Amino acid sequence: MNLILWRHAEAEDFASSDLARALTTRGRKQAQNVAKWLRARLPDDAVILASPAVRTVQTAETLSDQYRVVRELAPNAGANDVLTAAGWPEGIAQTVVIVGHQPTLGHVAALLLANSEASWPLKKAGVWWISNRERNGDEQAVLRAAIGPDLV
Repeated sequence: MNLILWRHAEAEDFASSDLARALTTRGRKQAQNVAKWLRARLPDDAVILASPAVRTVQTAETLSDQYRVVRELAPNAGANDVLTAAGWPEGIAQTVVIVGHQPTLGHVAALLLANSEASWPLKKAGVWWISNRERNGDEQAVLRAAIGPDLV
């Protein structure tokens, strides 16, 4: 399974609620650039799951109009909420893109890659692409890519 953790792009600081915060002009450009990079690498049957926050939905929409909003991915979700939504490690699909938030995505990456309870920093609009594999009877999570919007 491929699990792609994509943090929403830059959003406005204030709105009527945290969930209502929208992308800034810069954030829209960040999301579009990263979406272009992802689109060139994703299989056609990739599943895209987004938090219900406006900024994550807007980020997901730059990639595809075929995404699902999952309320369990809202801000302050836990790492296990993300893994359950994605079906890790078997997967609800071979490739799942999670469009979400910090510190949750950082918790997921630290848990999978280092078996740590830490939250690793992920730049706005940044992507971590993690795959699972079996080696000598052990399940492993492998980092395939880590990229920020300034490198795409």
